[in-house]
Amino acid sequence: MPSRRTVVKAATAGAVLAAPLTAALPARAAAAPAFLHGVASGDPLPDGILLWTRVTPVPEAVPGSGLGPDTEVEWTVARDRAFTDIVAKGTVTATAASDHTVKADVRGLEPATDYWFRFLAGGTVSPAARTRTAPAPDAAVPGLRFGVVSCANWEAGHFAAYRHLAARGDLDAWLHLGDYLYEYGTGEYGTRGTVVRPHAPAHEIRTLADYRVRHGRHKTDPDLQALHAAAPVIAIWDDHEFADNAWPGGAENHTEGAEGSWAARLAAAKQSYFEWMPVRPAIAGTTYRRLRFGRLADLSLLDLRSFRSQQTGIGDGGVDDPDRTLTGRAQMDWLKAGLRTSDTTWRLVGNSVMIAPFAIGSLTADLLRPLAELLGLPREGLALNTDQWDGYTDDRRELLAHLRTHAIRNTVFLTGDIHMAWASDVPYDAGTYPLSDSAATEFVVTSVTSDNLDDIMKVREGTVSAVAAPLIRAANRHVHWVDTDRHGYGVLDVTAERAQMDYYVLSDRTRADATASWARSYRTRSGTQKVERVYDPV
Repeated sequence: MPSRRTVVKAATAGAVLAAPLTAALPARAAAAPAFLHGVASGDPLPDGILLWTRVTPVPEAVPGSGLGPDTEVEWTVARDRAFTDIVAKGTVTATAASDHTVKADVRGLEPATDYWFRFLAGGTVSPAARTRTAPAPDAAVPGLRFGVVSCANWEAGHFAAYRHLAARGDLDAWLHLGDYLYEYGTGEYGTRGTVVRPHAPAHEIRTLADYRVRHGRHKTDPDLQALHAAAPVIAIWDDHEFADNAWPGGAENHTEGAEGSWAARLAAAKQSYFEWMPVRPAIAGTTYRRLRFGRLADLSLLDLRSFRSQQTGIGDGGVDDPDRTLTGRAQMDWLKAGLRTSDTTWRLVGNSVMIAPFAIGSLTADLLRPLAELLGLPREGLALNTDQWDGYTDDRRELLAHLRTHAIRNTVFLTGDIHMAWASDVPYDAGTYPLSDSAATEFVVTSVTSDNLDDIMKVREGTVSAVAAPLIRAANRHVHWVDTDRHGYGVLDVTAERAQMDYYVLSDRTRADATASWARSYRTRSGTQKVERVYDPV
C-alpha cells in the first residue's frame, strides 16, 4: 500500500543527470528554439495580465540542465486570435539562470476583456492562447466563473480534469489550490499499485535542478497545456510543491543531513515555483495576495506553509496553543483587514487546507486506518487532521471571531488538499451546531488524480463513501456532503445572489480519454452563511 515516507532514502549522487533531464522532454532533432512547455497566463488585473512561457533554445537546454544560450523572446498581445489587432508587444530574455523561463507583466489593457497572446523566438512561434483581464474595481459584474482544482499526482493518472475545464470556454480564470506537483520518487506515492506514467526525475526531488525537471515534466502534459492556454490561472502552493507536511523548519518527507539542508531545499522549491508558474511573487516572496473582480468579489489567496508552526499531535493539547500559528501574525492581520474593509458582495478565500472542523472519532477501524494514512494521522484513532486548521484552533477561533465581531457576511473558503469533495458550513462552535450560527461556508474540491480513500483501500469506487460519508456527517453536523472516493474538479459560479459550486467527477483517472460528469451542486445564498443543495449545475 502506498504510504507516507517512513524510511530514510540515501541522497542520489549527482543531482543533474542526463537521462532524467532528457526524459522530461520529447525527443527533438531540430536545433531551432522551441516552445515545448506551452504558454500560460495568470493573476489577472483590471489593466493587466502576467504572461509565461519556457523556450528551449537548443536541444541540450532541457529543464534543470543549466545549459543553453541567452535567447531573446518576443511577446505579443492582441484582441483577436488572428493577431490582426495587436495592442501590446515587447521582449524579454530567457537565460539559463531562470531555466529559460520568461514572464511578461503586461499592463495598459482593458478590463473584463478577452485577449490572445503568443511568443516568438528565433523564428519559432509559440501556440496562441486566450487570457482575460479582471473587471474594473467599481464595475457592476453580473457573474464570474472559475474552475477549481487541487492535488495532481502525475504518476497516478492523466490530467483529464484539466482537459474538460479547458473545453468549457467560459472561465474567467481557474484556481489551483495547491499540490500542482508532488515531490516523491517513482512509485513512492499513491497509485493503487500501478504507476500510470513515471516521474522525471525518477528519484525524489531535492535540488533546484530536480524541482525544475519535475515542473518541466508537468508542463509537457497536453491537457495541462490546454487549460493554461484557455484561461488565466490563479495559483497558491501547498506542501507537495516542497515536501510532504512542510513547515518553515522542515517537513515530514525530509531528513536533515541525509537529504541535505531543508533551508536549501525550500529555497530551491520556491525559486523553481516562481520560475515555472505564472504567479507574481507576493508579500515576503510567498503566494498570499488579493485580487479583485469588480464589486462582485475579491479573492484573498493564502500561504499556509511559509509561516506555520510545526504540526503537533492532538493528545498533547498543542492544537489549542495560542502561541502556535497556521497563518503567521502578519498574514492573519492582512486577512482580517481585507475581510473587514472589503466592499464587494462576496469575500472568497483561496485556502489550501480545510478550515471546517473535521472529527473522525466515530469511524470504524477498517475505515479509520486508510483515512489516517491519507491524512498522515496515527492509526490509533485521533479525531482531527493537525495539518489543517484543526491543528491550529486558536487561529481559527480568532478569524471566526473577527467575522462575528464585524458582522462580515458572504465569506466563502475554497479549499483543496484532502482528496475528497466537501460542502460545509463553517460554524463558530461545531459542538453546538446547528443551534449556534455559521460564520462562513466552505467548498472543498477533490483531487485531480491523487489517491483518495477507495484508492488506498483498493476497492471499487463509491464503496468507501457509501459507508464513511454518513458517519462523517453524523459526527460533523455542519457538513452537508462529502465524497471520499472520486476524482475531478469544481466550477464556481458567482452572482450577486449566490455562490454555487458544481462538482464534476472523472470516469477513470488512469485514462487520458476519461469522461467527466456532473456529480452534485451546492450553493450559499447571499447573507445566509449556510450551504444548500442545488439539483442542477449552472
